[in-house]
Amino acid sequence: MSMVDIEVSAIESPAFVVTDELRDATDRTIDDAVVHADPMILRGLLYQLTADQEAADVAVHRDGENPLAAPAPARDSDISMLRGKAGDYLKAVRDGGGATVQIGATDTIPTSMRLTSGVDIPEDGIPLWQEELALDPSARGLTWTIQPTAEQLAAFPMVVIGAGMAGLNAALQLKRAGLPFTVLEKNAGPGGTWYENRYPGCRLDTPSRAYTHTVGVDFPYPYAYAPAAETKKYTDWFASHFGLEQHISFETEVVSLTWDESSSTWTVITEGPHGRRELRARGVMSAVGFLNRPNIPSIKGQDDFAGPAWHTARWPESADLTGKRVAVIGTGCTGYQLIPELAQQVEHLVVFQRTPQWLFEVDGYLTPLRPEATWLQRNFPFYTNYLRFRELHVFEDMAGLTVIDPAFDDPHTRSESNRRIRELCISFLERKLGDPELVRKMTPAHPPRSARAVLVDTQHSVLDALVRDDVTLVSEGIARLTPGGIEAHDGGEYEVDAIVYATGFRATEYLFPMKVTGRDGETVEELWRDGGARSHRFSMIPGFPNFWMLYGPNTNGGLQPAAFDELVTHYALKCIEKLVLGGHASVEPRVDAYLRFSREVDEANAARMWSDPRAHNYYWTEHGRSSVMCPFLGREVYRYLREPDYSELTLR
Repeated sequence: MSMVDIEVSAIESPAFVVTDELRDATDRTIDDAVVHADPMILRGLLYQLTADQEAADVAVHRDGENPLAAPAPARDSDISMLRGKAGDYLKAVRDGGGATVQIGATDTIPTSMRLTSGVDIPEDGIPLWQEELALDPSARGLTWTIQPTAEQLAAFPMVVIGAGMAGLNAALQLKRAGLPFTVLEKNAGPGGTWYENRYPGCRLDTPSRAYTHTVGVDFPYPYAYAPAAETKKYTDWFASHFGLEQHISFETEVVSLTWDESSSTWTVITEGPHGRRELRARGVMSAVGFLNRPNIPSIKGQDDFAGPAWHTARWPESADLTGKRVAVIGTGCTGYQLIPELAQQVEHLVVFQRTPQWLFEVDGYLTPLRPEATWLQRNFPFYTNYLRFRELHVFEDMAGLTVIDPAFDDPHTRSESNRRIRELCISFLERKLGDPELVRKMTPAHPPRSARAVLVDTQHSVLDALVRDDVTLVSEGIARLTPGGIEAHDGGEYEVDAIVYATGFRATEYLFPMKVTGRDGETVEELWRDGGARSHRFSMIPGFPNFWMLYGPNTNGGLQPAAFDELVTHYALKCIEKLVLGGHASVEPRVDAYLRFSREVDEANAARMWSDPRAHNYYWTEHGRSSVMCPFLGREVYRYLREPDYSELTLR
């Protein structure tokens, strides 16, 4: 499949507005703040702002024993030197009296990014990472090649389904493009998964700054890994700051979408506070995500249990489990986040684990940023831009860790780096648990990175909970539920007062439970019957014109969610521009292009760790392929999505 050549676009020199907080800062305040600066960020940013060659010349190294370690300065003296220069720079800005600070020569930005990341960035990756630097917040919006008339714009109403991260960005970009739109949201407020998931311990497992959109680069996150409530504040801010709330119909769920070929429109049926409604739209962007419909397993005797039971995504606001005997069923990322928090509240906690997951320790994962660190982010020119870039680029830098080495021979792992990661993870288990039997129960059979990596705090995690006397780990499987508790397959009986299902989501059932019917009456279930959910370039499907999925099949990985959302939205907007300006009625992918792209995805996924047959999770479906995982590098995703290739699309 061809990918459109991308050129590095020029960036108008952006300016940082010097804050009153910086103007009033003492030397002590500045010196205390720069101690918390990432020296690699200073390496690139000082070079960009001041052309300081000494900063650029700082030698870097990687921990050879830890494949997960990012590049860092090789000498402590260089770290001190960089922070000293940063302090001097801030004092000079403070004392200079200027209102703004310019980014510096834009042609040195690629070099400054390479210095910040500590690795080479190929030339074909520069356009992506230059956008991710978020110096130009309009880079992923639509700039019309010819401004359409008011009549042309009014003739193309859009519907966006969902007001989570993807839907809010889509709404913003449609608003900026001047297109009429309505956002339909089933919940009572924006946020999507961050509105729904409020269980104790819920938080990001992606660095907070990497989880923002390019337009939200300066949002004041107080944590390196934000708790759910802080991420909900971000989505609330996004909806309010950009004036999107008036375009959102809350508590309105889409029941069905049906394409009308005669009018080239979608009929959208909803259920909401005022009953059933019908809307018409020229195009639809589905931003429903894939971790939005709880999966509750069918267990014998489920209806017999006399106590309360709920899924983590439906946590009751009035829930009080203090002093109760509680069971948690499921130990994916959600379960492992929840367990240490519940263990501190309940009388006794019983954890039912079918499959253990690999745990990756992060020092400070739960800890708020120090005030000096947040001061630095507010007051050092462009620091948050370079912080965001560094946190995002680490994922690209480490993408090779998920590649299978077919020549590597080991009973547990699939490459040399995979083996070393496994050793690090087991060492963490041994250090925290001590008990060899407990270590055995917590050691997965599948290789690391073949399932979702679970980040946990070094000091306080599920492992600390499991060594408590009031926590019991059961790995024998559940036979049935009884009125008073749970019976395991080995005959063990566990009396509990409440049950919490941490059993994940119906992740591979994209668009469920909406009924989506395209041309000639075909439904998405029929299209995807053989092989599961697929798409063309991560977003479109044949027979369903003017329909774009913003977090659809094979968009997990490659890029972080906000970046994927922005790029797919931009792709959709470029298609819409073609329709509006060209006088076309509809656009959809050709069947051969759709199937060809799917083969490319499947072939690339087969070379990744998640194709290992020992891994049983939503990464791999019963069809023997992944409908979820993206096997491509970020720069490859970018080239697929930056511009539509109309030789692969049908315009009518």
